[in-house]
Formats: sequence, structure tokens, C-alpha cells
Amino acid sequence: MIPIHVIGGGLAGSEAALQAARAGLPCVLYEMRPVRQTPAHQTDRFAELVCSNSLKSEQENSAPWLLKEELQRLGSFLIEAAWRVRVPAGHALTVDRVEFAREVSRMVEMSPLIEVRREEVTRVPDDGVAVIASGPLTSDALAAEIARITGSDRLFFYDAISPIVEADSIDMSVAFRASRYGKSMDGSDDYINCPMNRVQYETFLAALSEAASVPSHIPQDNACYFESCLPIEELARRGPDTLRFGPMKPIGLTDPRNGRRPYAVVQLRQENLRADSYNLVGFQNHMRFPEQARVFRMIPGLESAEFVRYGQIHRNTYINGPALLGPALALRDRPRVLFAGQISGVEGYVESIATGLMAGRNAVSIARGVEPEPPPRETALGSLCAYISGADASDYQPANITFDLLLKLEEETRHRLRHDKKARHAEVCRRALAALDAWRLADATG
Repeated sequence: MIPIHVIGGGLAGSEAALQAARAGLPCVLYEMRPVRQTPAHQTDRFAELVCSNSLKSEQENSAPWLLKEELQRLGSFLIEAAWRVRVPAGHALTVDRVEFAREVSRMVEMSPLIEVRREEVTRVPDDGVAVIASGPLTSDALAAEIARITGSDRLFFYDAISPIVEADSIDMSVAFRASRYGKSMDGSDDYINCPMNRVQYETFLAALSEAASVPSHIPQDNACYFESCLPIEELARRGPDTLRFGPMKPIGLTDPRNGRRPYAVVQLRQENLRADSYNLVGFQNHMRFPEQARVFRMIPGLESAEFVRYGQIHRNTYINGPALLGPALALRDRPRVLFAGQISGVEGYVESIATGLMAGRNAVSIARGVEPEPPPRETALGSLCAYISGADASDYQPANITFDLLLKLEEETRHRLRHDKKARHAEVCRRALAALDAWRLADATG
């Protein structure tokens, strides 16, 4: 049997290697850290989360919930790990990032079928099946190799990381605890909220617009950002109320001390199980560190904030999936080379795990001489793979899972439920899970 090589020990690579091992096939997992570090990682652990610590909504019948539900039904190792190290965050699956990476690393290192090699890969192995899951921070040497084997230039966009502050440096005489609309998994108030009146908001906005940024690697006119993770400076440039309708929206939040809704609010989400640090939700940015301290300490309740980590910007690398990949996430011209994770052109932790799971399963099929069978198009997994391999190659953008990616309901059903959006989403999810279960059964009885 031909060997399986997995390049990259992030979310997608770890899931792919663990799936191969579960199937009884040995694989080699390559991770260049700590031999060579990246601009964003802080440890050498597998599946280290460098941006948010949220795996998004657990609200039933939402698109992120559907994707996680499908992954759980297929036995995702990383989704199982996430549930074991969950921290409170309303209707979201949010994890202690240190414990999460530690848990995934333990699973990888304990597997007798996974050989870990701490080295930078500069040539894709040609003696077996290769899953390239090197992530958005792919090294220049490997990016050049990918360009060589795909015959195309690499693409990139800029992404940014939110700052984290120490919990005991937050002034709780100013801030208050609440979840938006009172929604949380156990009825508790999971978020810390720093309220602003109009004057405070406009003063903050002025300081934000004047703050000095870290110089970009490419000219500002050519810089491209992922729309769902824009730096707050970019949002502020789009208009004075953009932040109030974005990460600083006060909708659904009432200050219990006066019964009023703030003009704007900064939400802080618990970062770890010890609850000794919190991240500023949606406050990814590329300001210089001293400027971040100055500007963010203007936020009511954060006047004495101590920063565990400042926000920062980094470049994300991804290929043009529709021009290169088939539905099994393998190169059309080199079917033993698969891509997974953000380098394939998905955005988001769960989406990376999802493509890692599929690439790992597909690599097993290829190694056994069996044609991979993509999941049904009705499913979130099938729709994600279909987007990666079948979107418009002339304007390919990284994608999160949304209902827009899934097949539309039949005309009769859409008409019947035209006035009930929740019912439509519930029917999409019901159909997806039924299709997934039928596909799993067919695969098991193969």
C-alpha cells in the first residue's frame, strides 16, 4: 500500500492524519514548527488557534451548526476535542485555545500509525498520496513548490488577529456581563460588555482613524482582506456607523444597572478555562502595539487593561481551487495530491477541519486504489467541497459555510415555507443530515 504524507500540523492536517490512522493506514505528518516558526504561532503544538478561539454558532439549524453536526456524525477528532475543552460563550462552540492544542497534540502523538517529522517541506513527496494542509502561513519555499506543481501563481489576502487582555485588569464597575438577547447555553451571562455613549464612541472612532498602522508587505491600494474578518480600521473607513452595525453593535444588550441599551459596545469573550483572559471580539487590527494600548484603553472599562497579546496582521495563502481541484479535493492533473484547510480556499476553523476530514478520508481511498466518493451535494460538507472545486475560478474568494452554498429547496417546498425563514433553514438541515446518513450507510456497507 502506498504511503500517505500530510504536510502541515494545523487543524486540517491534524484531522487528516488522525482520519488516516483511524482507517488503519500509517501516515507521516510534517510540521515545520519549531524548526521554523511563523509570524503568528506561539507554540509548536498541533492545531494551535492563532486568531479567534470560537468555532462559531451552536444554534440548531444554523449553517455552522449543520457543518459541525455532520462532522460529529463522521467522527471528527477535532470537533470531539473542542467539546472537551469548551469555555462559555453563549450559543457558540468556543474553546480554551491552549488546552485545545494540547488535546489535539496528545491524540496525534499517541497514535502508533502517525509518524511526526519536525521539518520544513520544500518538495511535495511523490512516492505516495500527499495532503497539503500547510495553512495560510505556508512558507515561501513550499508556496513556490505548490506554484510549480500547479502551474499557477499563489494567491493571498490579509487576515488579522484580535487582542487579548487579562481578566483582572477589566474594570467591572464599568463593564457588565450579558449575552446578546440573553442567549447562552446554560442561561449564564457569558460575555463581558464595555458600554459606550455617543461621545465616547465618536472620540474612540477619531482616535482609531488617526492611529499608526504596521506597514503592509504590499501597497495599501493592493491589499485585500477577507470580508468576514476585516481589521476594525478598515471597517471604520467605511463610515461612522459601520462599527456600530458590526463588532460594536449594541443590539440585544441591556446594561442591567440602568436598563438601557448602550450607544455602542465592545464585547469580550472568555479565552480559556481559567477565565483569566478575554479577547476583544471582532477587534482584529494592524495598528502598532503602542497605538493599540493607547486606543483600546479609551474603551470604558479597559482604561487599565493589561494586554496578554496585541492584535496583528498576517498574510494568508491559498490556491485557486476551482481551477485546480476536483470534488475529492485532489489536483485534476495529479490525483494523488490533495489540498485541505485554508490553503484550499476555505475560511474558518470548522471549514478547515471539514476539508481536513474529507481529504484524510479521500487519501485513504486513493491509497487503497478506490475512487473517492464525495459527500452528497445536499450536505454542508458536499456543498463546501463543491464550492472549492466548482466556484467561478475567475473571481475565487475564500468561503465560510453559509446556506447560500447549499442546494436550494425544491420549488414547492420553498413556496410552502416562503414566509418562514427558520422553517426553511430547518428543512435544509433535515435534508442534509438525511442525505449524509444515507451516504454513511452506503459507505459502511460498500
